[in-house]
Amino acid sequence: MKKVFLILLLLLMWTSVVSASFPAWEFPLDARIVEDKTGLLVLTNKNSLIDADYVPTRLKEINLRATNRGMELREEAAEALSNMFNSASQDGITLYVKSAYRSYQTQSTMYYNRLKKYGKDDGVVAYPGSSDHQTGLACDILNYEWTQQDGMRPEFSLTNEAKWLAENCADFGFILRYPEDKQDITGIIFEPWHFRFVGVEAAKYITENALTLEEFHMQAQNAVSEFEAQGGDFTAYCDSLRALPPPVDLGEGDQGDSEVSLFYKVP
Repeated sequence: MKKVFLILLLLLMWTSVVSASFPAWEFPLDARIVEDKTGLLVLTNKNSLIDADYVPTRLKEINLRATNRGMELREEAAEALSNMFNSASQDGITLYVKSAYRSYQTQSTMYYNRLKKYGKDDGVVAYPGSSDHQTGLACDILNYEWTQQDGMRPEFSLTNEAKWLAENCADFGFILRYPEDKQDITGIIFEPWHFRFVGVEAAKYITENALTLEEFHMQAQNAVSEFEAQGGDFTAYCDSLRALPPPVDLGEGDQGDSEVSLFYKVP
C-alpha cells in the first residue's frame, strides 16, 4: 500500500510541476486534440486549399454497402464508418456510401464540368483543393431510395436515415460538415449527406455547440493565441503533456532486486 501511495504522490508531484510551468489551458478540449498531430481536424475550403499532389496516408478500402466498389477512406475514418453503419443497422437504418476519398484531379473534373453546365459556382461542388473528400476523412451517405435518384438535394434531411445520422454521427467521430444556414461560412450548400471524421471528442464538441469546422478552427486558434499571450508556448505545452513521468524506484523487492514502477499513462 505504501508503494502505491508513493507512486501516486510522485505522479501528482510530476503533474503539478508540468502544470506550473504553463498558464492554464482554458479550451474545453485537450490541447493535444487542438494541436492535431494526426491531421484529423485539417480544414479545407477556398481559403485553405490542399496541394494538388496531396494523397492521404493509410487509405483503406471500404467494405460496406456502397453505390460503387473500390471506395477508400483513411483507416481511422473507415473503421469509424463501419462501426456507425453497424449501429445504424441495429436501429433498423440501412445506409449506403455514395462517395468517399476523391483525388484532386477527380474533384477538378467534377467542379469544372458543373461550372460549364451551370455557368457559375453554385456551392454544390467544392473548388479543387478545397474538397473535404481529398482529405480521405469525408464521405457522402444516403439511403437506398436516394442512391437511385439523379443528384443529391437538401430534402434528403427529411428521411429517417438523415435524421439518424445527424443525431448519432458524433458518437462515432463524425460531424455534419455543411450544416443548414451556414453556407455563408462554409461556402457550400446544406448537405445532410456529407459527413466528416474528426475524432469523437472534437465531433461531440462541434455538434453540441452547433459549429462548423470553420467556426471550431476559429475558436481553437483563439484559444491558442490567448494561451500564448499569457506567456505559454503551445507546442512546448503539448510536448509536456505527451512526456512520460520519470520512473519511480520502489526500492528493494522480495528477491533483493530494486523495483521500478512503469505506471505510465501514454496519451
